[in-house]
Amino acid sequence: RYQRRVRDDKMDKNLTEAQLLVKTAHFAAEKHKFQRRKNSEAAPYINHPLGVANLLIEIGEINQLSILQAAILHDTVEDTQTSLEEIEQIFGSKISSIVAEVTDNKSLPKVDRKKQQIIHVPHLSYEAKLVKLADKLYNLQDILRLPPNWPIDIIQGYFVWAHFVIKDIRGTNANLEKEIDKCFQSKFTVNGIEYPVIQNGKSLEDQLQLYYEKLAQ
Repeated sequence: RYQRRVRDDKMDKNLTEAQLLVKTAHFAAEKHKFQRRKNSEAAPYINHPLGVANLLIEIGEINQLSILQAAILHDTVEDTQTSLEEIEQIFGSKISSIVAEVTDNKSLPKVDRKKQQIIHVPHLSYEAKLVKLADKLYNLQDILRLPPNWPIDIIQGYFVWAHFVIKDIRGTNANLEKEIDKCFQSKFTVNGIEYPVIQNGKSLEDQLQLYYEKLAQ
């Protein structure tokens, strides 16, 4: 019934962009309603896709509706029982295409998925690169604010991996990239102890390899 309403509204020529954005947010909220973030607050997962869209607006100065919708929907296929066909049927092929570009293949082992993001990201469309940048910025800021219950080297490894993910899409949006760089220069606190997000004295390539090894254990 919900899908039917959205589909009918999408065909309504008088539907405003604001209404479409609310419809998209409601769809994502329903899909993610039982999920929680991995931070210490176990915040509702929907905070993440809405936050990614908000970063695109506030930091990236993006106002293109399809990009904001794709940002809100970017984890629905990867992390819920949503299909790309469902996204296309309800929201159209443009949005489903962007979502497809930023969706990991969950049939692959975790380390392989991480590696594939680095390999695949230079080939993303401009719209998907924006979603990827905002997604990474949100995650990095979230880790700095509320570090998850991970080993310290895994947290640091995530930042190293994120560095490699965005390395080949720099030049997409200077504002988002500036905020990401601030994260790379920051420290996080666990049990009252401050740690650099990236270790000194080791090459980034070596740190990335160690991160993969730790994840594979």
